[in-house]
Amino acid sequence: MGRQKEQGQPEEKETNVVRETISFIIYIGIVFLLTYLVIHYVGQRTQVSGSSMEATLSDGDNLIVDKISYRFHDPERYDIIVFPYKYEKNTFYIKRIIGLPGETVQIDGQGNIYVDGEVLDESYGREVILDPGEAEEPITLEDDEYFVLGDNRNASSDSRDPSVGKILGEDIIGRAWVRIFPFNKIGFIKHK
Repeated sequence: MGRQKEQGQPEEKETNVVRETISFIIYIGIVFLLTYLVIHYVGQRTQVSGSSMEATLSDGDNLIVDKISYRFHDPERYDIIVFPYKYEKNTFYIKRIIGLPGETVQIDGQGNIYVDGEVLDESYGREVILDPGEAEEPITLEDDEYFVLGDNRNASSDSRDPSVGKILGEDIIGRAWVRIFPFNKIGFIKHK
């Protein structure tokens, strides 16, 4: 007896190929959508350029910036934040929050930082501040304004410099969350 060809087999194969192709296209679309949402609303990779945050962050460190937590709470003192530099496109600064909205910040000739007239007891600064810059005179922060400093205080362009000045909360992209490179330094960024 001879074999008979089953009817409809080529059509089934074509249908399966079409279904798999559509499934693959939908899968790729979902991956792109999730990637877009994560990059724009949840987290973003950034690379540290320069030494203004030494010894906490070093030149070449790669970080993930948490872009979502400030949707649920305000930035806090000592958070390390990322914000755009207002005079150069696609340039971002990373600094530590020292002064919060409503506070007055001043730096004296000995490099002491005062917040509302009280010396700020912190140990993030790499050395004594030599140039208080604009903060030699008291700087009062309005609603949604923050005063930031780099940890390498004498090699940092920060709120003491009029080109940086006070940082608006609406301009804060997010806070440094995790160091992902170099591999020997992988880990969460210490803020407090």
